Amino acid sequence: MIDKSPMQPYLFGLKHSNRDFTKHKSWGKNQFNSSFPAALACYMGSKNINPIYLKVNNDLTIDRDEIPISRVLGLDYNSPHLFFAFERDYLPYQNLVIGTLPRVDLVTMDTEKDLCLQGLEIKLTALPDHTTCNLPEDRYSCELVVRPPTIIYLSISFAKTYQNDRENLLAFLQPVCSKIKDWTDPKIILALLPELIETIDIISKARVSEQFPIVMQPIWKTEGKSAKLCDRCLDIIMWSNFAFTRLFIEAAKSEINHSRISRHKRCVAWFAKMLYDFATGGKINYEETIDEMSFNTKNDKAFALSGMRTYQYMKSPILTNPRIRKNEIKNIILGGGELLLSPERRFDAVILNTPGLFD
Repeated sequence: MIDKSPMQPYLFGLKHSNRDFTKHKSWGKNQFNSSFPAALACYMGSKNINPIYLKVNNDLTIDRDEIPISRVLGLDYNSPHLFFAFERDYLPYQNLVIGTLPRVDLVTMDTEKDLCLQGLEIKLTALPDHTTCNLPEDRYSCELVVRPPTIIYLSISFAKTYQNDRENLLAFLQPVCSKIKDWTDPKIILALLPELIETIDIISKARVSEQFPIVMQPIWKTEGKSAKLCDRCLDIIMWSNFAFTRLFIEAAKSEINHSRISRHKRCVAWFAKMLYDFATGGKINYEETIDEMSFNTKNDKAFALSGMRTYQYMKSPILTNPRIRKNEIKNIILGGGELLLSPERRFDAVILNTPGLFD
């Protein structure tokens, strides 16, 4: 274990991790975007502040609740057995896929029991985005950019809930999926998209009670579109796996009459195909699905939604008044860690260029 003396850089709560925060490379743009949110979660746990939890009800509309940090991480933030493994595969899903798993942003582990606890995707987002920065403050929201690995993990997480009931999952999917002789044919997918969406809704409603948190979305708020942090600037929204799927499913529904396969529609097709493969064969061949079902669209991202479109899901008092103040950042980034930041992304740059944060 690293000896974290007062002069050694580290992040609050991340006592045991596969990143060495005394090294400059652990503060790079990609590392910081996942490690700082994990430390923010620990800090919120120390203050008994629960993230907002977005989940679905029986009608598949969004309910807003709170969720303890201990449930997000799988153990109390200060447990000596809590280990933070960044950019790792979530091993409990390995037996559900063909080949190796894609890496997830954060896997928490219990070192005493040698168990993987949680596999979390992390999406650090700026508030407001360019589409909401000129609206009243209570209408601010964030852009969400989602990569294909997130859709893969969402699909696997749904499959996991049906692992002991594949026959029922197949009964839901067979009527529509058996009509698809070629999953790469856009005309077939477009014609059957309404049925695919309806079927995914049925699959979701049947397992609402088994949803769980899978996406951590920390928000950092600035004054309008400036690079100046608000006094109240940090908070966390957690999404259940069922709630996060609503983003692309509802977007696809709104585009149902458009005569092309958008990224949202493609996500529906990916999702349905991976679940159908699991229902029929017990394994998901996600690489084949993503590679072959591109529909002439690049696979660099799965989809993106602007703040104007995410607001209906995310609207909450914390978007107006996040609960962590900017003068608390010095309690999260410790031991001079701010001196190792490389301001290649907006949040890094804002921290580095905000006077007085570390005085």
